[in-house]
Amino acid sequence: MIQTKGLTGAQTMLRVLGEMGVERIFASPGSEWSPLWEALAEPGVERMPLYMSTRHEEVALGMASGYAKSSGKLPAVVIHTTVGALHGAMAMRAALHEQVPMIVFTGESIGFGEDGGPDPGGQWMGHLADMGGPAKLVDHTVKWSFGVNNKSILPSTIQRACRIAMAAPRGPVFLSMPMEFLFDKMTKDVPSERGEAPDATADLKGIDELADMLAGARSPVIIAEDAGRTAKSVECLVEIAELLGCPVVESRSTGSLNFPRTHALHGGYDPKEYVSQSDVILLLAVISPWHPASLTPPAGAKVVVLDENPLRVELPYWGYQADLCLTGEVESSLEHLLTAVKKKVSKGDAERRERAEELRTRNEARRRKWREDALALANTKPMDTRWVAHEISQVLPADAMVVEETITHRLAVHRYLDGLKPGSFFAGCIGGLGTGLSTALGVKAANPKRPMVCLIGDGSFNYDPVPAAFGAVQEHNLPMLIIMFNNQGYLSQKSGIPRYYPDGHAVKTNNFSGLHIVPCPEYAAMAKVFDGYGEKVEEPGEVRKAVERGLRAVAGGQLALIDVRLKPVEQIVDRGEG
Repeated sequence: MIQTKGLTGAQTMLRVLGEMGVERIFASPGSEWSPLWEALAEPGVERMPLYMSTRHEEVALGMASGYAKSSGKLPAVVIHTTVGALHGAMAMRAALHEQVPMIVFTGESIGFGEDGGPDPGGQWMGHLADMGGPAKLVDHTVKWSFGVNNKSILPSTIQRACRIAMAAPRGPVFLSMPMEFLFDKMTKDVPSERGEAPDATADLKGIDELADMLAGARSPVIIAEDAGRTAKSVECLVEIAELLGCPVVESRSTGSLNFPRTHALHGGYDPKEYVSQSDVILLLAVISPWHPASLTPPAGAKVVVLDENPLRVELPYWGYQADLCLTGEVESSLEHLLTAVKKKVSKGDAERRERAEELRTRNEARRRKWREDALALANTKPMDTRWVAHEISQVLPADAMVVEETITHRLAVHRYLDGLKPGSFFAGCIGGLGTGLSTALGVKAANPKRPMVCLIGDGSFNYDPVPAAFGAVQEHNLPMLIIMFNNQGYLSQKSGIPRYYPDGHAVKTNNFSGLHIVPCPEYAAMAKVFDGYGEKVEEPGEVRKAVERGLRAVAGGQLALIDVRLKPVEQIVDRGEG
């Protein structure tokens, strides 16, 4: 049993989290958490989670997301009642859509000073309380939300919340903890078993049917967006693709490195290029492989969906063809699929070998063309994204961890940073802008000895709570290199207008509302305020040297920000290149 009887609610919270395997608490709390702070100061407690205070809710939640993605472990988050929940709602929603587990706590008051215990203060009745409490406010942004309504169920409810977060499909859960219960003494112990939900492998008959379909296909294709969260998943996928002589295509919105990007069977980032020619299409941990969803594969083509949450129940619309739908955890399901494919496909099959050779030639030509495009821009000023991404790729350390929050520049990042290893790339912007820096901090917290690089657009940077993120770098010794792709505006504000109104007034007058971020700040100076290194780069020949200087600063324990000035948005003709 976990001994919680007689402990305060705050002490119980820490004991249960520690027993359930939670090693980190990322926090941006308010005054209701005094009992927790007192419990954290208690000496000699075993399995006490490490408490990491931050200065903004999005930083706390973003760090939890990056930590969970890169470590596979369950983090906890502590934020400030209704107002903190609203600040963090976007980041919780992102975790829901990305299936990132975390347990988020807020405080509230249910007694308002009327029950004779410690008085929470008049601010609760006047400013902080809402009908239904914090749990109701964020109900649609998390997997499960509950306001603890009796102190007797507090210990077991925390334990249950941990299990729900880690059960497939994984995701954020939310608990609102009345301040009165945090002070009060608990009346029960709880079982000590963690009770972790076993990874749910997809139905084995379904996997065998999928193996038959892939083995018998004339032109199969695998599309993956977030299947690469574990190294084992990537290893299995590589072996499956090699047995089948089958391309693996990532989408522009890929959230992890699903397949080695220099592999002969990596098919780039445009699934439509393959869908029109394929007879079996496997959608592996995919949200949106092509648009619109009603795009019809060739007549007779079969589409198979495999994921923890294959039909994306949280989305209002998901209109993709699905002839076979397999629900299961990706890694274990791929292990079983590999075993099944091995039984049905003989190595050295001439037809598959010929298909693989054709794909190798095609993919090598594609990558060569990308490099040639970048090198042709070596002397272009203002700089082009492709040149910058190429130069970064030339000096990026082999063990670097990369978080990307660029949007406009994402495709170039995918194409040119092709030396990244599985488990070293993470999206920092799914579901909304504002968490890229924080996600990078969480990844760094889980991998303190590896260099951390955050690639961010200037538009994204303006959505992030920068002072709070930089403060966390300094306070918790989490040095990282931030490379800003700075085109001094929001290309998304411009790119749609010519499509919708090609002969409209905005196009004719080059007057696009909401386009510019001007005057352009000296972003590099912001790093120096936090004892970091900052540099602005305007010359194409200086990019590589500047990145190297930034990496040296990070190796020395500093935050570094390299502000790379690109072609301004008003000069860009959107080709969909990023």
